[in-house]
Amino acid sequence: MSYCRRMTETTEFLPRIGALVRDARQQSGLTQAQLATTLGTSQSAINRIEKGQQNLTLEMISRIGRALDSEIVGMGTSGPSHLRVHGETTLSGAIDVKSSKNAGVALLCASLLNTGTTVLRKVARIEEVNRLLEVLTSIGVKATWLNELGDLELRVPATLDLSSIDEGAARRTRSIIMFLGPLLHRAGKFQLPYAGGCDLGTRTVEPHMAALRHFGLDVVATDHNYQATTAVGTGPTRPIVLTERGDTVTENALLAAALYEGETIIRNASPNYMVQDLCFFLEKLGVRIQGIGTTTLVVHGTSSISTDVDYAPSEDPIEAMSLISAAIVTRSSITVRRVPIEFMEIELALLEEMGLRYDRSEEYLAENGKTRLVDITTHPSDLRAPADKIHPMPFPGLNIDNLPFFAVIGATAQGQTLLHDWVYENRAIYLTELTKLGANVKLMDPHRVLLEGPTRWSGAELVCPPALRPAVVILLAMLAAKGTSVLRNVYVINRGYEDLAERLNKLGARIETFRDI
Repeated sequence: MSYCRRMTETTEFLPRIGALVRDARQQSGLTQAQLATTLGTSQSAINRIEKGQQNLTLEMISRIGRALDSEIVGMGTSGPSHLRVHGETTLSGAIDVKSSKNAGVALLCASLLNTGTTVLRKVARIEEVNRLLEVLTSIGVKATWLNELGDLELRVPATLDLSSIDEGAARRTRSIIMFLGPLLHRAGKFQLPYAGGCDLGTRTVEPHMAALRHFGLDVVATDHNYQATTAVGTGPTRPIVLTERGDTVTENALLAAALYEGETIIRNASPNYMVQDLCFFLEKLGVRIQGIGTTTLVVHGTSSISTDVDYAPSEDPIEAMSLISAAIVTRSSITVRRVPIEFMEIELALLEEMGLRYDRSEEYLAENGKTRLVDITTHPSDLRAPADKIHPMPFPGLNIDNLPFFAVIGATAQGQTLLHDWVYENRAIYLTELTKLGANVKLMDPHRVLLEGPTRWSGAELVCPPALRPAVVILLAMLAAKGTSVLRNVYVINRGYEDLAERLNKLGARIETFRDI
């Protein structure tokens, strides 16, 4: 190969690498300046990298991958994993929905409240959970996997070693912000690393601070750290009114209220599935909570918690929607067992309107003794586009995380389907990747996409987008596509789903995991 040809190929790849770095950075929530600080370089250098105007060594690419917690740009010894999907699949059989990822994350944070032994059943073994466990063990928590079922035992010491916190792991999960609620009662002053993008005063963080100030928490954001001071024993003198009905904001307020010996009223609270699971867990710790499942919670906390508790978080409605969507796009009849129906009723009602035929079992209770479950058996159906746009709303509306699945469903249906993803700035853009598999998708603006079906899906090779749900949507479309497709760099899927490809294979899918040599 001539020198000129090598230079031409390098020039062609640099913009592609730059685009991957940019997408991974945005998904991580880092600004260019924050990534530059982490890497010990300048913001202008990051800007050149993302524009494809900066030569890169393999060492720098590897450092970027570690900083962004992304195999998209990582250069490990084994390399990123990919999926090869043999399409035109018809699925059959039955599959159980696994436990809720978001509930599991909240319960890991809640374990800090209890100096007794906490056992959580069937915890999803995903990368988000792994990161939180790295943080917890670094500050003195003893974490033990009890069996292959995912049962996890946690023992929290009376005194936490916050000075030894694993900063790298803490910065790779946004869930670290939910440590503020339990820690404000355990330390008068502490420092907590935070993920990039969570700048104090931004829309995503300020609601947390506003809620926790009622408990005497004062936070100053320095370079990649929250410097927190607390007035121990302080509690709310009036109802806490959340300025947004966010899930993690509500959870943080609950975690703070649990160790406040008094009454806390939380208004405009999220009644979503992970919040309810947290409430049920706190009740087992001895915290009294009124209004579970509503937007007003009344919490009667206690000054200390030291009890042995055993709890099983309920099943994940987002995974349930993923599996039902797989059946729809492949025109398959499968049974999805253990569907948390209370958090899927709007989605199923909309699918019925679009023409989905399915059977539904009688209700039964989850292992937590609270959440209502059903089994759903799908039947091959000719779908039609809904009469109105599809948009998410806070619970009990259509779940924000379930909206992307209606992209692949809308592309399957006859007619035009408009999705309005008003919550996220860029997620709708990733849904346009479905065009590479044959879908007719028009980006109306950063929040709206118009899909026209039905689609004759055809195989293609794509790089996994850095957004979890759009990545899974692309995988589901590949199941229906003619020929063989390749989905590269699927680490983002592994962060939110446990063994998804393997479990789909048990239903008849033909998905191979491979790595580049």
